[in-house]
Parts: sequence; C-alpha cells; structure tokens
Amino acid sequence: MVGLGVILLILGLLVNSLSMLVTIGLVLIVVGLILNFIPIGGSTRRVW
Repeated sequence: MVGLGVILLILGLLVNSLSMLVTIGLVLIVVGLILNFIPIGGSTRRVW
C-alpha cells in the first residue's frame, strides 16, 4: 500500500493536471504506515 502511494505521489507530481493523485498518494502512504506499525488481530506481522 505504501508502494502504491509513492507511485501515485510521483505520478501526481510529474503531471500537474493530476493533482488529485498527490492527495490520494499521501493518504495511501499514511494509511499504509499506520497499518504497518499497529498490529491488527493481536499479531505483530509486518507487511511491506
């Protein structure tokens, strides 16, 4: 999820008309990092 967010962020920065991709990319990065560091279901799995 973080990787997809980075790709969308880069695409949004390269193409000025796709500024919505920057927002979506940032949201995906934040959500991906939160899900990575907060264990869900009681397990301490790390998904990159």
